Amino acid sequence: MYVYIPTTQLKPAPIILAIHYCSGTAQRYFAGSNYASLADTHGFIVIYPNSPSSGGCWDVASTASLTHGGGGDSQTIINMVDYAVKNYGGDAARVYATGSSSGAMMTNVLAGAYPDVIKAGSVYSGVPDGCFFVPGATAGMATPGWNGACSSGTNIKTAQAWGDLVRSYYPGFKGMYPKMQIFHGTADTTLDYPNLAEQLKEWSNVLGLTFTKNVTNTPQPAYTQIVYGDGSKLVGYSAQGVGHTVPIHESMDLAWFGIA
Repeated sequence: MYVYIPTTQLKPAPIILAIHYCSGTAQRYFAGSNYASLADTHGFIVIYPNSPSSGGCWDVASTASLTHGGGGDSQTIINMVDYAVKNYGGDAARVYATGSSSGAMMTNVLAGAYPDVIKAGSVYSGVPDGCFFVPGATAGMATPGWNGACSSGTNIKTAQAWGDLVRSYYPGFKGMYPKMQIFHGTADTTLDYPNLAEQLKEWSNVLGLTFTKNVTNTPQPAYTQIVYGDGSKLVGYSAQGVGHTVPIHESMDLAWFGIA
């Protein structure tokens, strides 16, 4: 657990979980993003979890990590949130998650297994929650449970099937699931582009939303915004010609989280 405390902090302070990619570290994600400098401006806390696996990937494949209160990397990250609330003045009512690649996968897992904690997610080049499940996978593996069918974009399910998977990770939860913002590049050959559509199917079912419209050249040229409902709870961004991973759009994240 690495934490950035801003120079001027809101009391209580929103918390952003900034979750690194495979082969990455907390320090690299700190250096490669602008969340810390923005924290100084807006007064939020940034938690940079560091993967315990030898390959730097997150466990998004085991039953433990995919289950509310089941252990695994997901519960460890939630424990970091609890610690920040108790010790650093974090706001338990304003906890948000974002990440790239493996960190994007973990963002989806946290949103599904811990919707009582995570209020919104922003996902950069990930896969649907539950897509990477591998029986017997553990966080101790160098790459905890790599799933080739998922990474190649061939793990295709109905929206209902994806939604049922998400709901199964926290049976009995009756509250609101997090709002989700999902980016993916059309030229991604690591976590292939069909994973964007599968994520949108998944969260549209969980959130009870239907597709509304596409908006071209938004938020920039060659990006297409994919709007569900009124766009306040689920949006996708298809980045034409962009590979793995889509660059972080920190200002959009803060707006999505309601921080700035």
